[in-house]
Amino acid sequence: MFCKSLTKYNRRKTNIVNVGNIPLGGDNPIRVQSMINVATTDIDAAAVQCEKIAKAGASYVRAAVQGISEATAMKIIKLKLAKRKKHIPLIADVHFNRNAAKIAAQYVEKVRINPGNFIDKKTGKILDASEYDAELQRLRDEFVPLISICRQNKTALRIGVNHGSLSERIMNRYGDTPEGMVESAMEFLRICMDENFADAVVSMKSSNTRVMIYAYRLLAEKMDAEAMNFPLHIGVTETGDGMDARIKSAVGIGTLLADGLGDTVRVSLTEAPENEIPVAKILISYFKNRKHHNPVPDINTKKYFPYGYHQRKTKASNIFGGKNQIAVVADLSHVNPVYDRDFEELGFVKNGNKWEPAPNSPDAVYTGSSLFDAATQGITILSDETENLVRCDISCFNSNFLDWIKQNPQNILMLETGNTNAVAELRACFLMLENANAKNPVIIRRAYTDQGIESMQIKAACDFGALLTDGFGDAVCLQDSSMESRDLTKICFSILQAARVRFSKAEFIACPSCGRTLFDIQKTLTEIKDKTLHLAHLKIAVMGCIVNGTGEMADADYGYVGAGAEKISLYKSKQLVKRNIPQENAVDELVALIKENGQWAEK
Repeated sequence: MFCKSLTKYNRRKTNIVNVGNIPLGGDNPIRVQSMINVATTDIDAAAVQCEKIAKAGASYVRAAVQGISEATAMKIIKLKLAKRKKHIPLIADVHFNRNAAKIAAQYVEKVRINPGNFIDKKTGKILDASEYDAELQRLRDEFVPLISICRQNKTALRIGVNHGSLSERIMNRYGDTPEGMVESAMEFLRICMDENFADAVVSMKSSNTRVMIYAYRLLAEKMDAEAMNFPLHIGVTETGDGMDARIKSAVGIGTLLADGLGDTVRVSLTEAPENEIPVAKILISYFKNRKHHNPVPDINTKKYFPYGYHQRKTKASNIFGGKNQIAVVADLSHVNPVYDRDFEELGFVKNGNKWEPAPNSPDAVYTGSSLFDAATQGITILSDETENLVRCDISCFNSNFLDWIKQNPQNILMLETGNTNAVAELRACFLMLENANAKNPVIIRRAYTDQGIESMQIKAACDFGALLTDGFGDAVCLQDSSMESRDLTKICFSILQAARVRFSKAEFIACPSCGRTLFDIQKTLTEIKDKTLHLAHLKIAVMGCIVNGTGEMADADYGYVGAGAEKISLYKSKQLVKRNIPQENAVDELVALIKENGQWAEK
């Protein structure tokens, strides 16, 4: 199993890797990092941004290193920071150029390489077993010298796998799957083991939260099987900006942190780099001291499959379960019936003496009526063959309750928890239902009393996202009496989309920008969202460059990808449609392309 226990929170034990004077892994705190988005060769701007990121609370700062000039620039940036008495561990982010990695490794505290483009050459050929082995030997011949330089200079190394840029040999054998991502890393980690090099960190990044979650879990299991304890760098790539980006990051990162996986975190936002740090800190603090949670009973986990998506099978009741889409329930139990603003804001209209949903409303409203509390009222008062809404938590899950639930699949459970290890306890409840073969739909209800919308939405995304990704839950219900119900509903729909169980608006895959980006990606993303957000049936990728762009947008319907200085290329799925468009015309060209393909709808 990818973690020590599904019922008791424990961080996975890993090696300690020194990154300058700030170690990660082992019992060290989970570290935060970010990446500058100015040109690495612009020494003054790069140094200023490094300081900003460090001041915001990051332990490490990364910069794009495309070639030799950027690699040597890292030395000058380091010296400039040292003169200001700013001893910030620097990370060189290298793609394609092995020589740049070898030079940078002499100056910085850590080098990131991408296994997908370290030695890869596109041949269009499917390798047989002997040719595959020959490629692995070529990999070893090129990688061992870099390890030697890192060892001599006490430089750490990240094996940074990207879903969007797997090597041709991996793609031919595994496809762009979590299994392929894991094998891509393991090829390099096995060489590290052979060379007795322990100062390596590994990551499995994707813009698809499901893919990255399953890949990290598979990697942890694979490393355990081969007696490896390398630390994990956790992150979701290309999340975009604003609330949706924070929620998407929290679904992916939070699920893994709940599993006890992760030693350093980077939240990728298409915003100023320092904006990433508070989000990462909220995520990490949510799991701090979690090992002291209330006990969760051990559960038979034979029906639990954490490496791929399988929605729990339920019987439809009302709008919940069965083949119905995952629903959003608005909790209006705290609303004074005389004061109807929350109803109106959510789009509900009064018809006689009852409220009915209008367009753009949540799928259902919970007002506190027609709810039976299994913990305090018991189940004997409930009438059979009626769609009862039954509030419950793990304390209710005895054999009598489970038998009754199984015999009455029309009853809808509203499942809650007060455990600080919310995911483990709620998951245990779902597994009890599975083991009892109970098919009742379940509404997951979470209540938070946080000060600030950002903290609450991140925590909700962690809890709901982990369960939804595991295929658990037929609806979500979020309560925070200090917030407007319409805002809570928006958060819920965003979480469902981030977990990829329901799409209610256009999906944007947008990179955070770095020194390789040659246009204003933040401004461009805002412009594209303004024009296309209403196209709920589309996924649109906005990528700074071609390094991961064409791969990470593999499941996007359209791609807007940097091709050079203020030049853009447009893609339809994986097909390049228009090349080197001037940036000032590119957004209009994207809209025109969508219209040409009959996928446009007016707002």
